[in-house]
Formats: sequence, C-alpha cells, structure tokens
Amino acid sequence: MEESSSLSLQSCNWRHHVFPSFSGKDVRRTFLSHLLKEFRRKGIRTFIDNDIKRSQMISSELVRAIRESRIAVVVLSRTYASSSWCLNELVEIKKVSQMIMPVFYEVDPSDVRKRTGEFGKAFEEACERQPDEEVKQKWREALVYIANIAGESSQNWDNEADLIDKIAMSISYELNSTLSRDSYNLVGIDNHMRELDSLLCLESTEVKMVGIWGPAGIGKTTIARALFNRLSENFQHTIFMENVKGSSRTSELDAYGFQLRLQEQFLSEVIDHKHMKIHDLGLVKERLQDLKVLVVLDDVDKLEQLDALVKQSQWFGSGSRIIVTTENKQLLRAHGITCIYELGFPSRSDSLQIFCQYAFGESSAPDGCIELATEITKLAGYLPLALKVLGSSLRGMSKDEQKSALPRLRTSLNEDIRNVLRVGYDGIHDKDKVIFLHIACLFNGENVDYVKQILASSGLDVTFGLQVLTSRSLIHISRCNRTITMHNLLEQLGREIVCEQSIAEPGKRQFLMDASEIYDVLADNTGTGAVLGISLDISKINELFLNERAFGGMHNLLFLRFYKSSSSKDQPELHLPRGLDYLPRKLRLLHWDAFPMTSMPLSFCPQFLVVINIRESQLEKLWEGTQPLRSLKQMDLSKSENLKEIPDLSKAVNIEELCLSYCGSLVMLPSSIKNLNKLVVLDMKYCSKLEIIPCNMDLESLSILNLDGCSRLESFPEISSKIGFLSLSETAIEEIPTTVASWPCLAALDMSGCKNLKTFPCLPKTIEWLDLSRTEIEEVPLWIDKLSKLNKLLMNSCMKLRSISSGISTLEHIKTLDFLGCKNIVSFPVEIFESSRFCHNLVMEMRNIQNPDLPRPFYFKNNYIDTIPDCITRHCKLPFLNSSGSISSKIENDFIWFDK
Repeated sequence: MEESSSLSLQSCNWRHHVFPSFSGKDVRRTFLSHLLKEFRRKGIRTFIDNDIKRSQMISSELVRAIRESRIAVVVLSRTYASSSWCLNELVEIKKVSQMIMPVFYEVDPSDVRKRTGEFGKAFEEACERQPDEEVKQKWREALVYIANIAGESSQNWDNEADLIDKIAMSISYELNSTLSRDSYNLVGIDNHMRELDSLLCLESTEVKMVGIWGPAGIGKTTIARALFNRLSENFQHTIFMENVKGSSRTSELDAYGFQLRLQEQFLSEVIDHKHMKIHDLGLVKERLQDLKVLVVLDDVDKLEQLDALVKQSQWFGSGSRIIVTTENKQLLRAHGITCIYELGFPSRSDSLQIFCQYAFGESSAPDGCIELATEITKLAGYLPLALKVLGSSLRGMSKDEQKSALPRLRTSLNEDIRNVLRVGYDGIHDKDKVIFLHIACLFNGENVDYVKQILASSGLDVTFGLQVLTSRSLIHISRCNRTITMHNLLEQLGREIVCEQSIAEPGKRQFLMDASEIYDVLADNTGTGAVLGISLDISKINELFLNERAFGGMHNLLFLRFYKSSSSKDQPELHLPRGLDYLPRKLRLLHWDAFPMTSMPLSFCPQFLVVINIRESQLEKLWEGTQPLRSLKQMDLSKSENLKEIPDLSKAVNIEELCLSYCGSLVMLPSSIKNLNKLVVLDMKYCSKLEIIPCNMDLESLSILNLDGCSRLESFPEISSKIGFLSLSETAIEEIPTTVASWPCLAALDMSGCKNLKTFPCLPKTIEWLDLSRTEIEEVPLWIDKLSKLNKLLMNSCMKLRSISSGISTLEHIKTLDFLGCKNIVSFPVEIFESSRFCHNLVMEMRNIQNPDLPRPFYFKNNYIDTIPDCITRHCKLPFLNSSGSISSKIENDFIWFDK
C-alpha cells in the first residue's frame, strides 16, 4: 500500500473511505461485486460511479471523488489498460491520492510495469485511439508507478474469498488508524500540532525523540493520538503503545524479564508479528535500525520502560520519530530527551467551548446557561478531563437540574476525575505524599523559601520533594516570584484524602481546613494528637467561644493559622473568656490575625517557632523575659496598635524578617536587636511614637530598612552600613551623616516629606533611586555628577529649590527627573536639553525660569508654548509634538512633560 510523501500535519476530511478504479467488463459482476459486499459488511464507505457517464475525458465529479477518498483501490485486470477512462483515472490517482492499494487481478505486475502480454496489448489499443503523445506518456508513468507499489496479486491466492477478506481487512486496519473527523475538530488541536511540528522537525532525516509533558487530565493522550493519526501514513511502521505505566513489573519477573516482555509486545505490533517471543534485548535494534518508524509511548512513568523500548536513537532507521507522554518531566531528562512540549491549560474561552461540546453538544452554551457553564468551567479548573467528565455528567439535564448539581460539584470531586488524579499521587514516595498534603491543605500559593523554612526540620527532604512534585506536574513553581501553586482539583483531591483519615471525627485528621468542622472541634475540645495543622478563615465565622484548653489534646500541632481572607467591616468575634492556658510547644507556624489577648499564655514555649504572625492584635507585649527563639525566621506584629514593647530577642539569632509597621504605641526598639546578625528586613513604617533606634549596631545582613512615617524620629539610624534600601519618608531627620557616602550597597533612599532636611545628602556612588520630594533642599549640588548610577531623581514640590547643577546632564543612566511643583527654580541647566544621554522623562514647572542661556527662541507667554528649540526636539519626544517648529498648545499647570 503506497503512502503519501507529504509530512504535513494539516487535517483532511474524507467523504469516502475507498475509491475503486477498475475495468467494468472484467470484474464488475464477479470479483468487484464480492469485494464491495465485504466493504459494506465492514462499514467501509465506497464511491460507486454507476451514475457517471463515461467518456474520453475524466469528469470533474470523478476528480472530486478521488480527492475526497481516503484510499484508492486500483483493480488491474486484463483489459484495464484498454480504457482511456481507467488510464485517466490512474493518472489522477497518482497525482492526488494519499494512499493507493493495487490489486493485480489475473495479471502479472511485471506485465503492468513493462506493458507486455495481454495487458500490454490492451494498452496499445488505447494508445492507438489517443493522438496526444503527452497524454500517452502520463499513462505510461502512471502504470510504472502503480506496478512498483506492493499490493495484492490474485496469482498468490488459491481462492478469491481469502483474497477479498485480506484486502478488506487491510483497508479496515488502515481506516482504524486514521484520525476521525471529530478528532480534527478538537478545540485548540491546530495550535498543538503547529508547536509539535516545530519540535519534530519532520523534514530532518535524524532520529528524534520528543516528550509531551503535563499533569493528569491535561490531554496528553488525546494530543498524542491526534498527532499519531496525522503522521502515521508517512512512516513504514507505526505503533501507539498506550498506558505504558500499566505495564508495571510484577513480582515473578526480574528487570531483564520485564524488559523482554515489553519488547515482545512492542515488536509484535511494530512489525505485525503476532505472539512473538524474544530472548535478547538487542532484537529491537536488529529489526528496526533500517526502518523508518513512528513510535508513541503514552503515559510512561518509569525509566526502565524507556530503556526497554527506545533506549537509543540508533535502534531506529533514518527519519524515525519517538514521542513519549508522561507526567514526570525528570523521566524525560533522565532519558536524554531535551525536546519537551509542555502541555498547558487551555484558555478560558477554549475551556468553555470544550465544556459546552460535552454538556450541550454545541460549541457554546444555549441562552440562559452561559453563567452556569462559566461557573462549572471554573470549578473544573480549565482541566480538559474535568471539563469533559463534568460536561458529560450534565448532558441531557434541564437547566434547573444542572443548577441543583452545583453544590455537589463545589464540594467534592467527580469519581472519574478523582481516579485519574489519584494515580499521580499514588505513584510518588510516601515523604512526597506528605509534602503534597501539606501544600494542598496549608501552603498552596506560598513562597518556596517560606515553605522550606516551615518544613525544614520535618525530615521530609523538602527541597528534593518539591522538585519531584514539580516534575510530576503535581505543583507548579513560578519563575518570577517562586510561588508554589497547586491546581484546584489536585488541592481538592489532597483535602479529600485527608478527610478520609477520619470521616466522622475531624479531630482525628492530620489537617483541618473547613470552618464549620474546626468550629466543632475547638468548641467541643475533640482535637487529638493526630492533628498537625489548622487553617481557619475567621472571616467565615460569626462568633466562636474557646475555653482555655481548646488546644489541650493537640500536642502534635505544628501549624496554627487563624487568618482573615475578607476585609469586611463586620469583624468576626473569637472569644477567650478565661484566656488561653495552653498552646502546643511543637508549633512551627503561629498565624493569628486579630489575636484577642494582651499577651501570650504564660506557659507558652516558642522554641520551635519558625514564623510568628500576629497582626491587628490586642497585644501589649508578647511575653516576659527571654524565650528560646533559635528557630525563629519571621516575626510580624504589624497593626498591633497597643503593642508597647518588643521582648528580648537576643536568642532569636536566626531571624530574617521583623515587621512592626503601624504599631502606634511602640516607642523604642530593644538593645537586644544588636544580636540579629541574620536580619535582612526591618519594617517599622508608621510607628508614629518611635523615637529611639539603638546606635552603633552593625547588623551585617540588614538590607531593607523602612521607617516611613516615624514622625518623631530625629536621628539618622546608623544600624547597618550594608543597607540596600532605606526609607525615611516623613521623619524629623535634619541631616544625613557624611559616613553614609562610604556605604557599599545603598541603592535606594526615600526621604520624601522630611521637612527638616535642608541640604542635599552626601550619598555613595551606588545610589540608583533617590526621592527627596517635599523637602527644604535649596540646591542640587555640582558633585551630583559623582552619582554615576543614578537613574531616577524625584524632587517634586521642593518649594525652596532654586538651582539645579548642570552635572545632571552628565549622568549616563538617568531616566527620570521630576521637578514638578518646584516653583522657585530660576536656573535650569540648558545642557540637559543638549545632552544625548537624556531622552527619557522630565517633569518640571518652568514658570519662573529666566535662564538667558536657554536656546532661542524658547519662551512662555500667557501659559502658551510658542516655540520649541531644535535641541529639544532633536533629543526628546513630546506627546504634544509631532514635528519641530512652531506650535501653540495649552499645557495645564504650567509644566512640560518630556516623555520617550
């Protein structure tokens, strides 16, 4: 059977399965009638030309039928070549048919090729009637072409019945491997095919291996099968081996025996040798190294499967393509497959279309069902499997029936979806399963480093475990902000797995997330040592009364999180009428928004705490004395308006972040802060009563210090010379020490709104971003040209600023200058307009500038710009200027904004 040489991935729609070409007087009432009957029995659609009038020229209807038929079956009988009609058909078949099967009926293929014997005499008769030599040459070429195709010959068969059965079976097998019209209409299929086409490099004669990677239910098998069906006709031998991970090694087989069994299955199908037995793993190479093959291994989950079937590209002939689908990216890398197509989630519109196809049998929702379809599509998390399953489950329901199904869909997984997703979970190591459940129940959406800190002493090999979960498509870690995200259906799976630990008694589960269940457990004191984590959205409760021993039974509790997801004015009320006597000593995470007590329980021992996050609390102090805090990494007490003192932190030697912003009663920091040599971030913005920051403390790791709005702070804080970002906005600081000029890391300084600052500060060459807006500075000094890395200078509303040094024009990296509202500037450096370095943003008010050195003509009259100097139009792009020359344009507030 001849295959097309085209490597295109484009789809085709076939009206007919078979186009038969034959000489009627030889075979119509005998061989052909039996063959067509067998075709009908097997459901093979055949084009019949009974109603077409035969003539010398082939009709357009016949040409269309040939083009729209999947396979051309050419029955070459004794008188076939005597018919110009048949010969013209054959020329057209040679030109357009993608697959041809010749049947040599009572003729020898060599007679057809050489035009000898009775067949040759018949051909000569046709040639005598055809005066056009070009037409006769096309006939000859078509006969040679068809004779060189391996087909079926009646001379090789004892009876016609077996021959007909063989032909029909071959056609049926071929049609079974052909992509159906429904597959061509898969939503988004063409985009996938284009991407895979570029990876496969089909025009190359190399042997290429390509991986298709993505989570369970994303459509890997569907895409791979569509690809296989579109490509198969271009290869000598093909195999689509599905559910390879179902071929797991059993106890009775060792590794070698398992690989032999896989190879037997593989080779039996590739070379069509049923019940094949092999005894040597080198047989795949031996049999396939000269054959161009297309191999799809679907749903592979172990390296030994790849090693057994496609270990080396040298096993396969030139131009072969091996496609592997898997949920495990690391598996592909381990096998050396570098061309990997990551199958992403469909867009919202495509997802909606997929759902509608299965739910309504249309590409869009009917009137009145759009909101319902959109919500269910969102509940499915845009996962194709879920869209298909949920859509099919709702097919045929009325709108009211579909609405009544929503509550169940919101709270529990469909069984079919669950079974598919569960396979990925079941296939990982027990430690990785634990990490998976931690993320599903507590840490979905958290930063990678945060999760690693929280689980650092858990013995779970967290770094490696996160890599495993990522490569298995069970989580995704964003590159930009390193955030862990888990698909909502996987999250739901994890939570259901936890619920199965104790369906009737939530207090015996590892994690508690449901607000009503947590309410019951805490109110009834039914928590046990099984509980590792509680995550309660207190926005979802109206009022909760806890007794002093609410956590008494949960001695293994590691993660306690009471958080507010809503900023509603109706604050939830959590009451501790007798206080709180006990918090588990093993706690690693304590996050309690709006904590109602003025201090922590006397018995509380925070020795294992990694994160303490108590925002908007009633705390006045945390605890008395010095606590063991060696594990502590983060402390956030922000918006605790009553907090008056910070406890002794001398033992918190590993703390990295300390947030005390908006603690309006806090007056000073403790001297113990000098011990925090790993502190990176200190945020104390709007601590409006803060007056004292300890001096002479060189915190070697401190990089970010925020003291915005500390309006009583008069002294510049020299607690670290390694600071990169320093914000002192709206403080009472009068000057910056000259020692700051030698700081090696300072990149950003914000002193906007410092009303006592009168002198432009001495700063290091490292400064890149400087905000001195709303200060009393009078001059931008000459030495500003030393700040070679400065790219942004903001000095808007500096009402006493009168002059600006021309040194600004030499700054190579400057992008933004903002002098808007500096109404008293009388001298502005003309060099800034002449410098080719400056071509970005300038915002300024120029009402009082009377600089005679500005290029002429350049003047203002009644708030109108009459003329723009050439030096400005040459180097600046103005939003109100289309060309150089005179314009007249009203500029509001008397300022010019030069914008690239």
